[in-house]
Amino acid sequence: MSDEPFQIRNFIDGQFIEPVGGKYLDNIEPATGKPYSQVPDSDARDVELAVSAAEKAFGDWSRTPAADRSRILLRIADLIERDLEKFARAESIDTGKPLSLARSLDIPRAASNFRFFATAILHTENEAHVTDGIAFNYTLRQPRGIAGLISPWNLPLYLLSWKIAPAIACGNTAIAKPSELTPMTAYLLCEVCREAGLPNGVLNIVHGTGPNVGAAVTAHPKIGTISFTGGTVTGRKVAETCAPMFKKVSLELGGKNPNIVFADADQDAAIAGSLRSSFANQGQVCLCGSRVFVERPAYKDFVERFVEKASQLRLGDPLEATTDQGAIVSKTQLDKVKFYVDLAQQEGGTIALGGAAPKPPNERCQSGYFFPPTVITDLPVSCRVNREEIFGPVITITPFDDEEEVIGYANDTDYGLASSVWTQNLNRAHRVAEKIHTGTVWVNCWLVRDLRVPFGGMKQSGVGREGGEEALRFFTEPKNVCIAT
Repeated sequence: MSDEPFQIRNFIDGQFIEPVGGKYLDNIEPATGKPYSQVPDSDARDVELAVSAAEKAFGDWSRTPAADRSRILLRIADLIERDLEKFARAESIDTGKPLSLARSLDIPRAASNFRFFATAILHTENEAHVTDGIAFNYTLRQPRGIAGLISPWNLPLYLLSWKIAPAIACGNTAIAKPSELTPMTAYLLCEVCREAGLPNGVLNIVHGTGPNVGAAVTAHPKIGTISFTGGTVTGRKVAETCAPMFKKVSLELGGKNPNIVFADADQDAAIAGSLRSSFANQGQVCLCGSRVFVERPAYKDFVERFVEKASQLRLGDPLEATTDQGAIVSKTQLDKVKFYVDLAQQEGGTIALGGAAPKPPNERCQSGYFFPPTVITDLPVSCRVNREEIFGPVITITPFDDEEEVIGYANDTDYGLASSVWTQNLNRAHRVAEKIHTGTVWVNCWLVRDLRVPFGGMKQSGVGREGGEEALRFFTEPKNVCIAT
């Protein structure tokens, strides 16, 4: 690397341009704690430029035949796969996640998002109704205009593509704001979009902070559709801004997801699945199972075996092939993790594994933001650590005695994003899944995703649904045409 960090640019009207104010933020590599690039510190003026470009491009793009839009999105997917190693390395450096995870999960799923929606728009159905022999009704679904897309730092390309792909596939133009903590894969995506032949102004990416850029996007009167993924506190502000303007809004927010293990479960599978759901991406996944409830007859053995397996996860430099656990995304997030571990001990918890910052894995990572897999037992279900989102490699394990009790435990939180249930009793699986207040329930698995199904949360985990037909409906406006017969 050179002494001068690489400067990322905004992508507006098909061009890479500097922020209007000329300001930049350091982009810190979590594994080293040092800047390795700079990201634009944009503001409302940059958003205004993006709106002008998106507005100008909308007319032609919205009238472009679906087959032509599909071909461009398929080309984008092909190019992401061609450049998989480049994208994976950028994501690993940006986020601190193991390179192996970015290579095997995040980047392939981003390509799949573009490929799925590129083909989905070719197979949509329109509703038609004959009304008592006096009229014929049919429904048109038309692109809404400019979509504002705000994505988080934990899965930067995967979740950004999850929004961009359906928005532009439906004929909208888009203004996207990646997290200022993890901007590099969005920058690479812009290069790919230009090479794929995406018309200028269809996708615009404005980098910067939430208060400066995100707030300008959500408040802009010409951006009528907002898709936001992030924290519940920020999501509430987005909703408050959009409500008076009657914008169409989808909010995918926080989670405090229960993982329920019954005594009759395949314990080997339950332990392996729970280990992955607890510590994938250092626990920085909104769907992570951060509260594990184990039926009492299996509790002691489960905790012992789970702790043993978790202790074998190798914490190290994210760029090394053997690393299982990389770095926490930022010092702020690391401090938050440490705060909750200290709080757990104050609340009476027992640290069964981890709980303290480790030695740096190598010389390169001396100043990196690392924290080991941490398992806490003996905490009451109602305590703060069991109710508030930590978003790090920290989980609690709690025993339960029967279905009714554990369903109460699972629902004793303000969140309702996802859950998993481990049992070999099919009737029990159906009963429990129906009673848990989460938008997704996995049975004997975790993070198995089908892009055709609706995705979203209940309670303070958000409103609206994305995925498959739901996304195509979200990014289009239904219009009924009634013709007298």
